[in-house]
Amino acid sequence: MQRRTLLQSTLAASALLLGTSLVAAPALAQGNWPTGKPITYLVPFPPGGNTDTLARVIAQPLSKALGTPVVIENKGGAGGSVGSALAARAPADGYTILGGTISSHAINVSLYSKLDYDPVKSFTPVAMLGSGPLVLVVPASSPYKTLADVLAGSKAKASSGGLTSASPGNGTSNHMALELLAYQTGVKFTHVPYKGSGPAVQDVMGGQVDMMFDTALVVGPHIQSGKLRPIAVSSSKRLESLPDVPTIAEAGEKGFDMGSWQAVFAPAGTPKPIVDRLHAEILKIVATPEVQARLKNFGMLSSNMTTVELADYQKAEVSKWAKVIKSAGIKAE
Repeated sequence: MQRRTLLQSTLAASALLLGTSLVAAPALAQGNWPTGKPITYLVPFPPGGNTDTLARVIAQPLSKALGTPVVIENKGGAGGSVGSALAARAPADGYTILGGTISSHAINVSLYSKLDYDPVKSFTPVAMLGSGPLVLVVPASSPYKTLADVLAGSKAKASSGGLTSASPGNGTSNHMALELLAYQTGVKFTHVPYKGSGPAVQDVMGGQVDMMFDTALVVGPHIQSGKLRPIAVSSSKRLESLPDVPTIAEAGEKGFDMGSWQAVFAPAGTPKPIVDRLHAEILKIVATPEVQARLKNFGMLSSNMTTVELADYQKAEVSKWAKVIKSAGIKAE
């Protein structure tokens, strides 16, 4: 009896020590993070776009702040879905972060019939980088000078599908801004998708298409040259670069607020101390004059959301775009 009790006691003590070591190991690893191992910053879009450019603006100072390399890896495809799925499957150890967007983390889940990740459950929000309002523009020769003119003009052409609106492609944030306007106003428009903003802008300037939504970075030079007329901006605040252009809400559509946002995410389960450190360092970088100037140049508004606020905002965005996409009957091509 005594020998059995001694054996049981020995086994129990061993189990306790083993359990303690298993708990201590992750805690120790978190405390030592980062160890000098490179951090992969996955960009789920090809090089050269806004998400890629912003990642490169963040990566160098983040590497300096953490004392470890931050390496950009581009994995484009399916509106950001391919790279996002890779990030979702990565180890939750702080060595993989993702440049998520309104497309990859709010729109795609309703746009695609199958997605290899859940935009909310598969990730831990780290930091909101900023939001790029879109500018509704028409050709300089257009008779429409206000949002009310645009809505009235489209109503007048309802039998033929309403005014035409260009975008860089089906399901893009530019397309979604149009569908949100249609959803909130009940006015019909005809979407005309292109392969990129370049050809879309050219056809709007040429008068082949009535209007379009795009970033200030894309349409700003053409507004300055007098080839495009700005009607309104999609955000709740006016753009510094276009201070005389009202928001859509100011122009009469209360509650309209839409921006092509960019944020950093980590795989779900990434330890909170690591997420908190990343969050703090990234927000410090975003607040620097150099990055603020770059954001302004991109036509973006910065944000200092907490991780909890970002999580709540993302969930609200998923819900909002699900309603818009269902109403419009949109599916990815």
